[in-house]
This record gives sequence, C-alpha cells and structure tokens, in this order.
Amino acid sequence: MKKRLGVLLVQVTALLLVVSAVGSAQSTLQRVRERGRLVCGVNNALLGFGYVDSAGNWSGFDIDFCRAVAAAVLGDANAVEFVPLSAAARQPALQTGEVDVLIRNTTVTLTRETDWTANFVQPIFYDGQGFMTRKEYGIETLHDLAGATICVTKGTTTELNLADTFRALGIPFTPIVQEDANTVYSTYEQGRCDAVTSDKSQLAGMRALFANPDEHVILEPTISKEPLAPAVRHGDDQWYDIVSWVVDAVFFAEEVGVTSQNIDAFTSEDPEVQRFLGITGDFGEKLGLDNQWVYRIIKQVGNYGEIYERNISPLGIPRGLNAQWRDGGLIYARPFR
Repeated sequence: MKKRLGVLLVQVTALLLVVSAVGSAQSTLQRVRERGRLVCGVNNALLGFGYVDSAGNWSGFDIDFCRAVAAAVLGDANAVEFVPLSAAARQPALQTGEVDVLIRNTTVTLTRETDWTANFVQPIFYDGQGFMTRKEYGIETLHDLAGATICVTKGTTTELNLADTFRALGIPFTPIVQEDANTVYSTYEQGRCDAVTSDKSQLAGMRALFANPDEHVILEPTISKEPLAPAVRHGDDQWYDIVSWVVDAVFFAEEVGVTSQNIDAFTSEDPEVQRFLGITGDFGEKLGLDNQWVYRIIKQVGNYGEIYERNISPLGIPRGLNAQWRDGGLIYARPFR
C-alpha cells in the first residue's frame, strides 16, 4: 500500500508541476497573442458541433465559438488551430496547456471542475441524454429496451447516467462500452448493439452522417441534464473572464438584435447597448482587449441565433431551452454594466 501511495504521490506532484509551469510562465492571453493563433480543443467528427470535412474545412457550433474567441483576442476569427480531442483526451489536453480553451460539447459537472482543475464558463448549449434505435424495432419507451445491448462512450457522463437510470428503473441491459464516439456509432450502425445513447444533439448529428438516417429514431425520453460549456484551466482569471464575456457578447447581440449583417449600421440610444458595442465606456480595456472586440465577434461570426441557425437548425433540433430567456429559454446574457 505504501508503494502504491508513493507512486500516486509522484504522479500527482508531476501533474501539479506541469500545471504550475503552464500557469506561471505567461498568461494565456500573452501566449495566444505571441503565438498569433488560438489553440482550441474540439470534436472533429460531430456534425453540427465540431466537424472537419474531407477537404479539411471545419464547421460547427463549437467551432464558431472558438472563432468568436479568436476574433475578440486576435482580431481574426480564422486565427484558430483546431485540435481534435477524444472524450478521454480532453482533460489532459486542457490541464497540460496543449489547448488554450476546450469547446467540445462537454457537460459541466462538479467533479470535472475539481478533478480536471478546470473552470467552465456559462453553458452555450443545454442538452439532455437520449437514446437512438432502429425504427424497425418498434421501441418507444425505456422499458422497451429491457434486455437490449446499448452502445456508449467510455469515460463520459453518458456512461454513468445510463447505469444509474437503468439500475433505478430495474431495467436489465448490456452496455457495449467503446473508447471513442466514432467506434460507438460505427458499432451501432453495423447492428452490433440494439441502441446507442448520448446527448440528443450528438445523436441527431451522428444520425445525419449514417447511410440511411431515416431508418433510425431518437426516442422521446430524456434521462439527464447536460449543460455543455467551454472550459479553461484554473488559475488564469483574466482568460476566464475573456472567454466568459465572449459568450455573453454572443448571447446579448441576439437579445438586442445586433447581427453580422446590420452591425455596421446598427444604432441605439440604450446606454447598455452603446457600452456593449464599445461606443462608450472601456469594457474592452477592462478585459485586456480593445473596445472593438464585440464588433469583431459579431461582424465575423454572428450572434447566438445566427450561430444556432447555421449549425444546429439543419439537424432539426428546435431552440427549446436554447432560446433567449424572453422566449422561455435559458440563454441569458449578464448585464454589460
């Protein structure tokens, strides 16, 4: 036991030294500016969120939030290096400084904030865990899945939620656990499991890539809350503030009707909108940026509604909880005051 504790202590100490070195040498903002590009940890195979096509073109909801941060910090939404990460690789990539920010459809949880030494900003997408199966099976409820084999990605909240929910409901099942999402969905599509479970948005995105999407159905039940948010490392409050307020800027632009198309001609007598757009005040300077940071985000990437319409709406996913707060959703920008 003493030997095992000694090995564990060495591993923890080594990790802390790496994290300390990352945090103390330079601020993240300084490193990004000196490098001339933002390094963003993303998904590369999830249509609608993070996807790279055969020509090497990146697209997706998370990809656009990476671009929004780059536009604010570097002045160029295209100054981003996208680093594809598996679910298991997210934590070490963020902790060791391989990426400046993680925007990879990741659920905020208490243990991730503590064990990952990460700070999650406000959620940019509210999701929930669901199930997809073949229409021909005629499955409609969770109890219809009794005795089924269910594919799931290892090391995710999805895997834990599946076990907890089915145990509580007394539904027997056999999990088919795979290391990465691509293997999970290929296994399912090959018919080696009866159903697959993940966030409903992921199910919709992966179904769109199947050879015959219409043969598959996403079941109505939702078994969890999955608030998806960008994450940064502990210990750099300025960087946390920047990423967090970039998200609020995208939210608020939609709330007040500022778009990539009208921002050059947009006028308002509202003092908050004037501060938001950098016409008055010094909010950009307070973040370590300039007062054109919001203009660049909206002009180059668009507001939340534009980003949603471009990436998520084609998957057939309604705004729901991701509508603005005035429309009954949870998208709520903090005041620019």
